[in-house]
Amino acid sequence: MIPTAREGPGRRGRGRYALTESEHGHLWGDCAEVEGLFGEPERGTYELLGWVPDGAGVRGWVGSRAWLVPQDTELGPWLLEDAESLGTHPRTGALVLTGMDDHMGPPEGHRGPVRLHDGSRWLGSGREFARVLADGRAAPPLVLRGLSPHDRLRRALAAGTRRSLDLDEARLEIRDDHGEPLTDRLLRPRVRTWRPSSHGPDLIDLELDEVLDRPVPAHARPVWDRWLAGPPEVPGEWTALDTRQRGAWLELVRERGCRLEHRARPAGHVYELDGRHITDEPSLFLALGEAVNGPGGYFGGCVDALVDCLRGGFGCTTPATLHWRDAATAREHLSRVLTPEGRPYDLVALVLEVLAEGRMHVTSA
Repeated sequence: MIPTAREGPGRRGRGRYALTESEHGHLWGDCAEVEGLFGEPERGTYELLGWVPDGAGVRGWVGSRAWLVPQDTELGPWLLEDAESLGTHPRTGALVLTGMDDHMGPPEGHRGPVRLHDGSRWLGSGREFARVLADGRAAPPLVLRGLSPHDRLRRALAAGTRRSLDLDEARLEIRDDHGEPLTDRLLRPRVRTWRPSSHGPDLIDLELDEVLDRPVPAHARPVWDRWLAGPPEVPGEWTALDTRQRGAWLELVRERGCRLEHRARPAGHVYELDGRHITDEPSLFLALGEAVNGPGGYFGGCVDALVDCLRGGFGCTTPATLHWRDAATAREHLSRVLTPEGRPYDLVALVLEVLAEGRMHVTSA
């Protein structure tokens, strides 16, 4: 027998997670715990044969974006996300990398030379690039524990047919502990099984025949735990994080920020940007977002997004002024970065150009 939850028909649940139907936003149910959201994404293993490093060896986390640039320029560079180096193979001397390429790597059978960079510096080169295999780990299914089922879901479970258990396209909405939207994940779930939950007499554990392509990895879990407790109340909570975790912080800032309704200050406002901790690309956009929209604020997560924000709707009305304190720190770390093809450019100068074109006058100290 399906438990009868004590809820009104229009209620949006009190749980941290809500499963909703995408097209009309109907609530299937809500819960406080989801298994399968956190875990290590499937990673591929890659080898650069004939590896010759540029300088020191490459071991450990390489970067959120590592680019493999073939000698054959007609092919273009290949992106390896969240790349890690396992060092060189003891027998072949090949550099062994793991990461995610979204199946956008080199053509099958490619055997030409490639160079590797992390967006900031060249790391080395190899005579040949080889994809080995995915790690083969089976991702765990999503289980919504202690789910309070809404009327539509109770009827679907009661029918128990293949059609009724196919929930079509849905969203797993994720809220912080204040009940405010944080992010979501798009799903095409089908109910695999369900059972009464130990979380309460009116609740169920709902197992879906669905896995996330990219669950939240271990390095991002502390960042998520912090944001799930609620948005930051003071600026700069991200400053003690490393670049990898700053990237995870920026991802949540962006996803949350694009869901908020921003109250824009009038034109002519002066914004203060604290540039002391801008030592990598995520910190540049985190500091800029907090300058405009306060602690945890969003104002672009990349140059193209910054252009969009300057057009309005994200807390700032131009013309305005941005006072950039300690600008020398960003210039030291970000004035010579690399395009995917490996061409050097000045990221700080590019951001200043975009701000000027968006009628944001920048003064620096």
